[in-house]
Amino acid sequence: MTTTRNKWLVVLLIVTACTESVYSQKVLTLKECNDAAMNASALAGEISAYSEISAIKETNIAKGWLPTLDLNGSVLYNSEVVDLSSTLGNLPFPGISEMIKPLPHDQYKVTLDINQVIYDGGTMKSAKKLEKADLNVNEKQTASDLYKLHTQVNGYYFNILLLKRQKDLLLLYLGLIEKRLVSVQSAVNNGVMLSSDADVLRSELLNLRQQLSDNEIKINSLTAVLSDLTGIEIDSTTQFVLPAGEKALSNEINRPELQLLDTRIDQLAAGESLASSRRMPKAFGFATLGYGNPPGSNFFKDKFDTYYIIGAGLKWNIFDWNKVKNEKQVISLQKNMIDNRKKDLTDNIRRQLEVKESEITSLEKMTVTDSELLKLRKKISASAESQHENGIITATEYLNILNNERQAAINSEIHIINLAFARAEYLNISGQESE
Repeated sequence: MTTTRNKWLVVLLIVTACTESVYSQKVLTLKECNDAAMNASALAGEISAYSEISAIKETNIAKGWLPTLDLNGSVLYNSEVVDLSSTLGNLPFPGISEMIKPLPHDQYKVTLDINQVIYDGGTMKSAKKLEKADLNVNEKQTASDLYKLHTQVNGYYFNILLLKRQKDLLLLYLGLIEKRLVSVQSAVNNGVMLSSDADVLRSELLNLRQQLSDNEIKINSLTAVLSDLTGIEIDSTTQFVLPAGEKALSNEINRPELQLLDTRIDQLAAGESLASSRRMPKAFGFATLGYGNPPGSNFFKDKFDTYYIIGAGLKWNIFDWNKVKNEKQVISLQKNMIDNRKKDLTDNIRRQLEVKESEITSLEKMTVTDSELLKLRKKISASAESQHENGIITATEYLNILNNERQAAINSEIHIINLAFARAEYLNISGQESE
């Protein structure tokens, strides 16, 4: 009874360990890597920084509607002032010469000047639009720079995937050779086969182990780079998922570089609107609160006192020597340049998509023939194994046939992964989301 219970306990522990091992494996997709790389990049923080900068600038623009307050002070000394005593003092009025004194040579004043915009001709509204356009340009520029990471991530991801598949095949054939060596060594011990046959198999085992070692070094190197690029912890147990290839490939182009050019055109349009607003009339009100000697314009009052001035004004630049017109002409030329650049970029992307589409079609055909070829190679290898056991062919001839099968299997895996890689590149070139 105790023995049976111990057996069940051992089975339970094994099942639990296997289950934990399966669930502990990390599964990683191409889309997860691309998203993580963009979030991990130092450039990712620029978008929020640009938003904060734009909000501050818009706040400052809005404050243009608030009154401005300027505190001014001055001390003046005039060498010549109005003196009416010499002229009016000759009038036939008793004591008039004593009543009329010359204006003081020195003047003192402290003022608080207040200016309020009443109508700005749409300048601040246009400035806000330009600031919004600047924000869009900066965000799209950052998005365009981050998008370039997709090419790097795709390259590392599919190279790792290919190396892992090659590793699986190498391990598979290593097991086959080891199994075959046991059989051959038994035959050699019984004098049925020559020891050279066993040596050939041992040599192949060394070659396979060497390839596995090199494969492992490359995998570790690439996973370290991908881990650093994405910020994801990747180890030897991480499983890389081959994209399913079910997403329909569209010729629609949605690259961030094209969106960036569109926002630059919007930016130029906003700048054109701001330039036009400079020619519009502007109305403003003003007030001055002062304390001085003489107070305000009362030059005949020779003592310190308070005073105030209020008023309104209108300013209209009716002729600016064609400055705004020239600015608009420059903006128009810049728009044409951006349109030409956008057309050139679009044409270049379409050509890349055509080349990639041809590559995808070619790889799809290869995967079909690979399947048929691999079936034939497996049959030939099975026949060769039987012939080797019966001494019809040597171990070298058997290995040549087995290596042909292995190469066919590797080629099949290469074509399958390259097909997925080509599809990922097609999506990346067109600006669509990866699978």
